[in-house]
Amino acid sequence: MYVGTLSFDLLLGDVRSLKEKRSVVRPIVAELHRTYAVSVAETGLQNLHRRAEIGLAAVSGDLTRLTDVLDRCERLVAARPEVELLSVRRRLHGEDD
Repeated sequence: MYVGTLSFDLLLGDVRSLKEKRSVVRPIVAELHRTYAVSVAETGLQNLHRRAEIGLAAVSGDLTRLTDVLDRCERLVAARPEVELLSVRRRLHGEDD
């Protein structure tokens, strides 16, 4: 069994309130969950209206499949025009850990 996690640090575009922030972050979280069946949530920076941290986790019996899903999730977030992807932290945990 392999577990992969991603942590996205995002800079949001023209956002002036926490309500506007939710309207940008929620669709990204929902699309990741719906499209790739991963566990995903806003995990940090909740009090800052122009920054967001999204955490994602996936489990698979196949490392190649897991890596492919994480790559696709990263590309999906990077392609969103309303956010700037500042950094991504990826961690893979396997049976040997």
